[in-house]
Amino acid sequence: MKILLAPDSFKDCLSATEVARHLAEGIRRVYPGAHLTGIPVADGGEGFVQTMLSALGGEAVTCRVFDPLGREIDATYGILADQRTAVIEMAAASGIELLKPNERNPLVTNTFGTGQLMRDALEHGCRKLIIGIGGSATNDGGTGMAKALGYRFLDSKNREIHLGGGSLNGLIRIDDSSTFPILKETEVLTACDVSNPLTGTQGASAVYGPQKGATPEMVKRLDQNLAHLSHIILKDLKIDVLKLAGGGAAGGLGAGLVAFAGASLQAGFDIVKAQTGLELAVQQADIVLTGEGKMDHQTKQGKTPWGVAQLALKHGKPCIGVAGFLGEGYRELYQEGFTSLFALPNGPLSLEESLAQAPQLLADTAEQIFRIIQLSKPE
Repeated sequence: MKILLAPDSFKDCLSATEVARHLAEGIRRVYPGAHLTGIPVADGGEGFVQTMLSALGGEAVTCRVFDPLGREIDATYGILADQRTAVIEMAAASGIELLKPNERNPLVTNTFGTGQLMRDALEHGCRKLIIGIGGSATNDGGTGMAKALGYRFLDSKNREIHLGGGSLNGLIRIDDSSTFPILKETEVLTACDVSNPLTGTQGASAVYGPQKGATPEMVKRLDQNLAHLSHIILKDLKIDVLKLAGGGAAGGLGAGLVAFAGASLQAGFDIVKAQTGLELAVQQADIVLTGEGKMDHQTKQGKTPWGVAQLALKHGKPCIGVAGFLGEGYRELYQEGFTSLFALPNGPLSLEESLAQAPQLLADTAEQIFRIIQLSKPE
């Protein structure tokens, strides 16, 4: 029996790689000779680097960068086995999880550290960057990232403006004369799974600003500042990012990567699918397992397990979903390619207990699933 394990992470609990490993443990209890293929899937957020390294080989590289508030930290990215492709999670340097709740302030947080990761990868000889931009703490339109790569953002007195989304209103001119030269020779793919534009009621500031610490007054200011940034980008770089679908991702980093690094924005799942050979693995499997921490009606709005299920449906393969919790509307997923869905808890457990016992619960659930399958496939 050929079984494909293609889960996403269980947020704040287990990485996608760990989830796949524990599912495999349970399957082996029933089918010790099964042919298991693991392609842990992350679509640009937490676990994206590890997913790509696990699937394609390579090494993790750690370097010193600045966090969203300018404090030095160690951050890790991956260089794939081809030695020319780097995989970067912006959250490793500029993520919201790096800040305490009372430190979140998108007027001053910035993406400089993300630019440092990109620069380090270029200095290691990489000429293709795949950047996941989930989980940001920032709202600076990617200007911090660009500054780390040599761009200068100047005010009316030809002085560089301060980092952070709150200072963009003082921007008069963008100087790209000293950018890191190799950048123009580099292919940049951005894993972006939202379609929000840069500004407006569905823009970066209005939709995501509050979770990054923005008050209503700050949201209005940040939105105006990003609009101003887009006008300067159009004037100086001749690139229009104002209404770009996905430009509002990661506080405008989506737009910034397009404007300052020539990036293309793609769905993170599509990038992983293409880079890892996921579709071929689905074609070759007898059964597909996927899942994430919570599955509900929102899962079909483009989340990773839905993408896996769609591939299974396309190729006529049964697809089983495993989740920590099945929420409202999960039955809708049976029309989206899922053959069956399972939740982990096997008794009354608190959230803390469920998180602590997740490895065992995953293995036990996989065992139960395949003992049922064994009834029709005794071999």
